[in-house]
Amino acid sequence: MGKINTIGFIGGGRITRIILGGFKNAGKINEYRYIISDIQPEVLERIKREYPEITITEDNKQPTSSDIIFLAVHPPVIEKVSDEIKTCLTQDKTLISLAPKVTIAKLSDMLNGFNRIVRMIPNAPSIVNSGYNPVHFSATFTQTEKKELLDILNILGENPEVEEEKLEAYAILTAMGPTYLWFQLYKLQDIVKSFGLSEKEIEEGIIKMIYGSIKTMYKSGLPPSSVMDLVPVKPLGEEEGNIKIIYERCLNNLFKKLKG
Repeated sequence: MGKINTIGFIGGGRITRIILGGFKNAGKINEYRYIISDIQPEVLERIKREYPEITITEDNKQPTSSDIIFLAVHPPVIEKVSDEIKTCLTQDKTLISLAPKVTIAKLSDMLNGFNRIVRMIPNAPSIVNSGYNPVHFSATFTQTEKKELLDILNILGENPEVEEEKLEAYAILTAMGPTYLWFQLYKLQDIVKSFGLSEKEIEEGIIKMIYGSIKTMYKSGLPPSSVMDLVPVKPLGEEEGNIKIIYERCLNNLFKKLKG
């Protein structure tokens, strides 16, 4: 595969900013050159304000000159974008698709048989180098090539290699998982702040509480019913049934769409 010098992004939205933020946070942003395309000028302007050294363009073909190209667009537009770039991809390039739903086989068909494709399910904590980003490589990659790519992706956090058919389940679990918690934790933060705790006390309390809660789930040896019975007072107890119903309905429906 050779030394990786340039990284391209087709799509300059949230996940591109997360990946750039992770590189920046790790002090690695200047180790590569970047080309980012997007059809929305305001999206590119936002990136340029934060990273003036990065090349921006509205032409999706330009990032394909990079050694690695992140396909950072939503599934509904992948076919259109693939049609734009399919004549530009050569076998010395690597395309990393960040979208669920579109398999490597489907994407390869859209790209005239180009098969140096990786799929990755991105996780927002990558912005602070704590991501959990499952990946699946097409059969064309050697173990050496995989390691070279993972050395870069690991800047963002952990990147376990998984079976392709499990990627949509990981999208529900790890990609969207933070959204199930964040709005609750921010609200909890605001409420206990009004009770007199300082921001530092709240930050430490939330971090320790979340870590301890997860460790209790998986390391206590107790069944779920016993774990949940460890705390006698349950302020949201009356709503737990409704919350579980919402989880089941929303997540099952979403998973069916991703796999559909």
